[in-house]
Amino acid sequence: MHLNPYGEDVVNLAADLANRRPASAEELADRCRAAGLLVDLPVTPQDLDHTRDVLDAWEEAVDADDEHERAELLNRMLAAAAAYPRLTDHAGDGWHLHYRDDGRPLGSLLSALISVGTALHLAGRGMHRLRRCAVTECTTIFADTSRTGRQRYCSPRCANRDAVRRHRARAAP
Repeated sequence: MHLNPYGEDVVNLAADLANRRPASAEELADRCRAAGLLVDLPVTPQDLDHTRDVLDAWEEAVDADDEHERAELLNRMLAAAAAYPRLTDHAGDGWHLHYRDDGRPLGSLLSALISVGTALHLAGRGMHRLRRCAVTECTTIFADTSRTGRQRYCSPRCANRDAVRRHRARAAP
């Protein structure tokens, strides 16, 4: 049973879009489709602008100093998205919840998905499970979906780089 289709996948899409911002509306649409999102309306430059604004607000939540500030920033995003739950069975793929109206442009859709998905991810897994990589020179955002909730690095490469750095610092005379 999949209880939270708005959680992990949407947060990972948000991180991907924030870490490597789309340069065009076409790229935005292609990357959303590649992530499994149904894009049924033409994607416009306004969608790209709206998405950039959403990602800017989302990065503020990622970089929040504490969980109360993070919650306040996400609550603002949720209010702006006006996302409310409703049952749908589009395309006959089974009843499930959507937090948006049908026929919304991609920018508006991403606003609802990212805000609701992030809120559900953090409420369900922990408010600390969205961050930037612990390697100082790496600014990559990632969602911690590990079992233990202690992920500090965006990738094994960064984890290894930091381990080597710490080892060399200990071994230095």
